[in-house]
Amino acid sequence: MKKGKLVSCLAAAAVVMFSAALLVWAAQQAPDEITIKPALWPTLTKTAVVFTHKKHAQEYKVACNQCHHIYKDGKNTWKEGDAVEKCDKCHTDATVQGEAKLSPEQKKLNLKLAFHNNCLTNCHKKLKAEKPDSKAPTTCAGCHPGAKE
Repeated sequence: MKKGKLVSCLAAAAVVMFSAALLVWAAQQAPDEITIKPALWPTLTKTAVVFTHKKHAQEYKVACNQCHHIYKDGKNTWKEGDAVEKCDKCHTDATVQGEAKLSPEQKKLNLKLAFHNNCLTNCHKKLKAEKPDSKAPTTCAGCHPGAKE
């Protein structure tokens, strides 16, 4: 009986260690920085966003499924090892002004809202409210260098 518990504990520890190593490996496979310039917008209204993938994954400890997602029955089922698609594969509405007039379904598919809701509202502003001294950008120019506020 004691031998069985030991084997179970060792197996669980191995799974945890393997999972942690896999997360570090996956984060290392992506470029350190990613310039977000979707093909959906041939001409940008603001400068492209340079996203620091390595910092977000390793230094800021943002879980991969905070950004990467596959929704089924209202739940994010994306897991490590699943394909990473570009955001505009699913978020195909290119409206950049007047988003408030979009239907609820269009809002889900709107690329600008997807970026702003996920990054700005659900992360940066939330972090800033919790930690006012945080460097998380919450203005246009914070993510889009040179943008007017």
